[in-house]
Amino acid sequence: MTRSPVKRALKRGALIAAANWPVTLIQASADSLFKLLLAAPLIGGVFLIGLAMNREPSMLLLLGTRELVGAVASALWAQPVVLTTLGLAITVVGVGGSLFVFLIKAGTIATLVRSDRDAGAIEEPPLHMSAVARASRFGVEEYIESARELFPRYMRLGFGLMAVYLASATGFWMLVAGQDPGRGWGGTALATAAFVLWITVVNWLYLLVQIVVAADACGVATAIRRVAAFLRCERRHVATVFLLVLAAVAAATGASLLATAALGLVAFVPFVGLAALPLQLLAWLLRGLVFQYLGLASVGAYLKLYRAFADARGRLRPAAAYGQAWGPAS
Repeated sequence: MTRSPVKRALKRGALIAAANWPVTLIQASADSLFKLLLAAPLIGGVFLIGLAMNREPSMLLLLGTRELVGAVASALWAQPVVLTTLGLAITVVGVGGSLFVFLIKAGTIATLVRSDRDAGAIEEPPLHMSAVARASRFGVEEYIESARELFPRYMRLGFGLMAVYLASATGFWMLVAGQDPGRGWGGTALATAAFVLWITVVNWLYLLVQIVVAADACGVATAIRRVAAFLRCERRHVATVFLLVLAAVAAATGASLLATAALGLVAFVPFVGLAALPLQLLAWLLRGLVFQYLGLASVGAYLKLYRAFADARGRLRPAAAYGQAWGPAS
């Protein structure tokens, strides 16, 4: 028997994510679709800005960062119609795509919550594939119903996350814009690293709140308080899972970059280079699936730790929501 709670949680999370593999495909497809939708107005905006500045879009890339930002701001300010159109296009696609992602995420988390509740001790040896298969709780009707019920709460939580993003990006831009160019890029690099770390922590806390909202069938405010209590009591185990998953994501990112670079070299070889494009598309699809699987496996691991915390506290009992999820005790 594995003694470490972290090892057991990670193993259970990986098995639950594997048992419910359709949600990995759904999440990867939704994430890719959102990125493609968001890219459309951004690419169109580049051509609009080029027309407003009477320059070729490719020429804009030759400008330095500060010159480019200043020129774009001046051009958009002088062309209010272009500025309004671009802003509306990005806002509509961003808000609409985000709502779609919140809906998909609600069904995904609810599916993993049901699977975690009914899976039994699948992380304990010996490992039987039949037990893993029985842990699958994905169903189209159940997925849609769970997404519909959780969507209002996930929407409020998601808009809160977007507000944090906006405030963080504004603060980061003000900090970077205030840097003296004569002092080099050390301060900018440090600020960028701090910003990336901050966003990573925010996304992590956002995921934990999503998990508790679905697991406890509670509101966002209640979930935030329970996550705070969970982190106070289990901060070592939760932080270890976070760091291990982050290391796995970093390793997967490095591997994907190496694969992309290798395919780039193959693209210059006559005839053989014709296969580079489909191979790059395949690598892009695999990369998205791997990242989504790691994220869903971490959800299962956090669920395991949270249920253990809730049982130890004696604060929660089974409740009839999302197939007897965890609810507040009377």
